[in-house]
Amino acid sequence: MLSYKTVRPLLHLFSPEAAHGVAMWALKHGLAGRTHDADDPLLATRVWNLALPNPIGLAAGFDKDAEVMDAMLALGFGFVEAGTVTPQPQPGNPKPRLFRLDEDAAVINRFGFNSKGLDYFAEKLRARKRVGIIGANVGKNREAADAAADYATGIARVCAHADYLVCNVSSPNTPGLRNLQARTEIEVLINRVLEARAKSAPSAASPPPLLVKVGPDLDEQQISDIAEVVLATKIDGLIVGNTTVTRPAGLRSAHAKEIGGLSGPPLMGLATKCLSDMYRLTGGKIPIVGCGGIARGADAYARIRAGASLVQLYSALVFHGPELVSRIKTELAACLRTDGFKSVAEAVGADHRR
Repeated sequence: MLSYKTVRPLLHLFSPEAAHGVAMWALKHGLAGRTHDADDPLLATRVWNLALPNPIGLAAGFDKDAEVMDAMLALGFGFVEAGTVTPQPQPGNPKPRLFRLDEDAAVINRFGFNSKGLDYFAEKLRARKRVGIIGANVGKNREAADAAADYATGIARVCAHADYLVCNVSSPNTPGLRNLQARTEIEVLINRVLEARAKSAPSAASPPPLLVKVGPDLDEQQISDIAEVVLATKIDGLIVGNTTVTRPAGLRSAHAKEIGGLSGPPLMGLATKCLSDMYRLTGGKIPIVGCGGIARGADAYARIRAGASLVQLYSALVFHGPELVSRIKTELAACLRTDGFKSVAEAVGADHRR
C-alpha cells in the first residue's frame, strides 16, 4: 500500500472536490488500507453507554451519504459520523466550493448541504452490519419553510439505524441555518427532535443519544443561552464546533478570502475556547465532542482537557492522510501517561480543576 506522502502530490493535482471523489472511490474499492494495530487500552472510553476503542472520531462532512463508514472505521477511528443529510436530495452550492489553503494546512468549504437525501442515506445505514460506532448527522433542505420539521423528519428516519444522532444547526453555508442557534429557535428545535426520537426509537428505554452541533463563532450570551437550553431540555450532548466564518490573522493562502467555512489549525484556538466555555457553563453535566482544528495528539489532548469527552477531525486528513489517525492515537496516549491519567475520562475537563 502506497504511503499518503507518496500519493498526496498526485491527489493535489486534482481540484479539492475531485480529489475527495478519488479518495471516496478508493475507500469504496478497498484500496485505502486498514490499520492492524490494536488500540492502546488507555484510550478506551465509554460515553452515553457506548463503548469506544478510542476517542478519535471522523467528523461529518467527509462521508455525506453514508457510503464509506466501515472503510473509515477500518482506518482506526473510534467512531464515524456520516452526513450531513437533508430530507430531500439537493445539489448544494455551485462549484468550485472547496478550497485547500496549503500554506495554512486549512480548508474552506461552501458546499451547502449537498446530499443524496434521506432515502439513500437511511438505506446505507440500514444495510450495514452494526459493527463499530456510527453517528448520523441531519440537516434541513435549503428552501424548507419549517426547519424543525426537516430535522424531526431526519431524526425519525435514521433513529433505528445509528448509534447516535446529530442535528447540525451551525453550517455557515445554508442561508439562515445558524439563526437556529438562537435561544428560542434551538429550544423549539430540540423539543421537536426529542419528540421525533421518542416516537421512532427501537427501544423507548434506551434511545440513541441525541446531540446538537453548534459553531465556534458564538458570543458569550449565545453560549450561555445554549448551555441553559441543553441543560433544561436534557439533550444528550453537544458537538463544538463547526467551521468558522472568521478569518484569523496570519492566514497566508491566496484562497483565504473565499466565502465559506474555514477549518483546520487556524480554527484551533477559537474552537477550544468555545468548547471550554460551554463545558464550564454546563458544569460538565453533558458530554461534549470537540471538533475543529485537530491535527495532532496534542490538539486532541488540549480539547479533552478543555472539556471534550470525544474529539473529531476531518480537514487534517487532506494534508496528512489516513496514517494520521494512528499517529494521533499514539501521541494522545503519550500525553495522558505523561500527566498521570489512567483513562481518557479522567482527563476530561482537567483544565477546569486546576
